[in-house]
Amino acid sequence: MAVIAAMQVRDLARAMEAIAPTALAEPWDNVGLLVGDEEASVTRVMLVIDCTRAVVAEARNERCEAIVSYHPVIFEGRKRFVAGSPAFDAARAGIAVYCPHTALDAADGGTNDVLADAVGMSQRGPLRAAQPRDAEYKLITFVPEGHVQAVSRALFAAGAGRIGDYSSCSFRVAGTGTFFGEAGTSPVVGQAGRLEEASELRLETVVPIGRAAEVVRALRAAHPYEEPAFDLVKLAAVAARGIGRVGPVAPQKPGAVIERVKGALGVERVLAAGRLDRDVACVAVCAGAGGALLDAAIGARADLYLTGELRHHDVLRATDAGLTVVCALHSASERAALGPLADMLTRRLPGIAFVRTAADREPIVFA
Repeated sequence: MAVIAAMQVRDLARAMEAIAPTALAEPWDNVGLLVGDEEASVTRVMLVIDCTRAVVAEARNERCEAIVSYHPVIFEGRKRFVAGSPAFDAARAGIAVYCPHTALDAADGGTNDVLADAVGMSQRGPLRAAQPRDAEYKLITFVPEGHVQAVSRALFAAGAGRIGDYSSCSFRVAGTGTFFGEAGTSPVVGQAGRLEEASELRLETVVPIGRAAEVVRALRAAHPYEEPAFDLVKLAAVAARGIGRVGPVAPQKPGAVIERVKGALGVERVLAAGRLDRDVACVAVCAGAGGALLDAAIGARADLYLTGELRHHDVLRATDAGLTVVCALHSASERAALGPLADMLTRRLPGIAFVRTAADREPIVFA
């Protein structure tokens, strides 16, 4: 029987980074591991939209050591961290909190792809493309042949070497290194006081910018040399994703789209505005608050815009532009993504149980 290694919070963070890279998040957002100790053990994780005090209490009762909360438990800068906040309650209970938010919105298979699936959108693209941002370094180092496996394993464990759905990615080529050890040095190869040559492998791999410090620490700890030589080269990013989705659907009346959405999101009612008597052939979607992408939906000539919520005047502007608007309520438009997220995490972390919550629900109801 295969033995599954004990999982740590850092394993959860790495899995989330692979699923929803933090580099995809909007610049104003606060994403990643916001509460907790990366080295803490984890066996049970609760998946929620909002990390409220009730959710933290439920996670504690369910013996969960971590929470993945879609919305940030800490959003803006704070000067105080006192009792009465969910973040404080989680920290006091030793529960880590990881928050992906707009990184999951932009990610493949994330919140907006779930909405696109809900309306039957087979082909799709981002409603607003992301601006290219630096996301990775290339790490280049030089390692004696007999130590390259140990060094590379340490780098991969620290978060290096991931390209898409592939991990432990590197390139290696043999060469010759030279050095002269000054007085007081203790070289692993040769001796101090003379020019030495050593057979080495040039080891290259990619490093997320957010993991650079940890990867460099791992390199120094695993490398046999007193002073390992290495380069970190910033790689240019290409915008391949973005927020929201837009694409064609089979022509149908808005009522048919609405019924499909209600079934996919598990809601009994939605709010609708605009024309309901014409065929819909192009749909735009945006999870959560959709006002920021309304102009993009209008510009894409969408017939229908599915989102969580819109301000009154945005609804008027949308309907004046010919859009049919469907609002499912804010968190109701996001919650369906927790199921696919649980599936993706379970595949990557089979040693962790992912638990759904009873305390986290849409706070607004139709009375």
